[in-house]
Amino acid sequence: MRRLASVLWVSLLAGCQLAPPHERPESPTAPRYPQAYTAGAGNVAPASIGWREFLLDPRLELLITLALERNRDLQVAVERIEEARGQFRVQDADRYPTLGLNADASRGRFPIGSGGTLDSSAGTGAVGAQGGGATAAQGGGVVERYSLGIGVTAFELDFWGRVRNLSEAARAQYLASVEAQRAFRLSLIADVSATYLAVREAAERIALAEATVRGRRDGLRIAQIRFDAGITSALDFNQAQALLTQAETDLAALRLTRAQQWNFLTQLIGGEPPEALPPAKALAQQTNPVTLAEGLPSELLLVRPDILAAEERLRAARANIGVARAAFFPQVSLTGSAGYASSELSNLIDSDNRTWSIGPSISLPLFDFGRNRGNLTVAQARENIAIAEYERAIEVAFREVADALAGRRYLAEQVAAQQENVATLRRIAELAQERYAEGVVNYLEVLDAERNLFDAEQAFIQIRRAQVQNLIELYVSLGGGTAAEPRATAARWQADGCPDALPTCGAE
Repeated sequence: MRRLASVLWVSLLAGCQLAPPHERPESPTAPRYPQAYTAGAGNVAPASIGWREFLLDPRLELLITLALERNRDLQVAVERIEEARGQFRVQDADRYPTLGLNADASRGRFPIGSGGTLDSSAGTGAVGAQGGGATAAQGGGVVERYSLGIGVTAFELDFWGRVRNLSEAARAQYLASVEAQRAFRLSLIADVSATYLAVREAAERIALAEATVRGRRDGLRIAQIRFDAGITSALDFNQAQALLTQAETDLAALRLTRAQQWNFLTQLIGGEPPEALPPAKALAQQTNPVTLAEGLPSELLLVRPDILAAEERLRAARANIGVARAAFFPQVSLTGSAGYASSELSNLIDSDNRTWSIGPSISLPLFDFGRNRGNLTVAQARENIAIAEYERAIEVAFREVADALAGRRYLAEQVAAQQENVATLRRIAELAQERYAEGVVNYLEVLDAERNLFDAEQAFIQIRRAQVQNLIELYVSLGGGTAAEPRATAARWQADGCPDALPTCGAE
């Protein structure tokens, strides 16, 4: 009965949990997105659509594939996972006793009367046992010792959950690194897409500027002929020349922008892309006809990797509180060994030579001058920091989705309005040219009409690019494609039958 009571008492103490239970903080955002942005929304969940299905440009798909394979920052994020994985393995191993094997053999001479006899006691904390014998000799004796055994050294009996909470904190940090890598992967897709669209925008604006330069050169040539013939004044000729130089200046600036964006894209994909690239699509063909469903803000808690990473860091902070609280209680360790000891190697492994030893040790803090309380204060402060960071991650996600939803509606309206504006200004420019040819107006009116048309066409390309980029940002901010990706959460570990180990424990 005493043994049974001891086992029950130890089991009861082993179940102590000093860490606060994990509960998700209340969401600091509204329960729904603004209705003004969600009118006429679709029913396709972004998390269920892979990025290859959502993006329509084959060249962009190739560039993103290269970035996911070669981007150095993504490689660092992957190695951070392996680092956290190893740290978790190291910490989790402390929950179990470490067995060690020790074999020893010695031979020595001792003077007569010096106590050179067999010392059969094992040293404190030694693994195994030892034995020996003395062979008499003139003026002294020869001692032989042989031992073989296994043992456990200073295994902590985790009555207060200190080791268990350390392991839980390491596991949560590992999961946080996994989610951080997934978050960076999504941001990398968004960055490559945005940079590529900027390159496509610059290319289309360059094409427009080049066509404008060619047209204005023809206009300048005609103005030169009219000026030489005395039909127009030098003012009209200089105005035509100013119109041309303005277009050439804009063309040079656009070429610089395209070069800079391409250099940044090269950095993102980890090197120069292959020479044979798939054909690129125009900005007008980049818009996916699928209308994404925004869902509820609470759904972001399950699909946004940055929010999941913040939650895992909160779990780790709460586990560390349990570690700090356990420091106020006694720490009990166990050391034991079992094996064989003999003075003769030939009969070392014999039942008569069996040895064993076991002994607990206890350490109780009495006066630490506030060290343990200070550690607890630090752990509690870090929990509050983790809660604030978790709530901030939710607020950022809510804002990003709300901004993208607003952009989906108002950028579509802006594109339609700007398209009509370009058509109107093109008609005005044509009428100004006709009126100037008839001599009704001076060349200043043609100059203003051409300048306004060029600016409107350039702005239309910019707005078109902003619309496509906004749809990609909406896809990313809603956790696009995350449902098809592997997840490393505690729930999945338990579903795989590995509640206290790594997801791959069944295969290793």
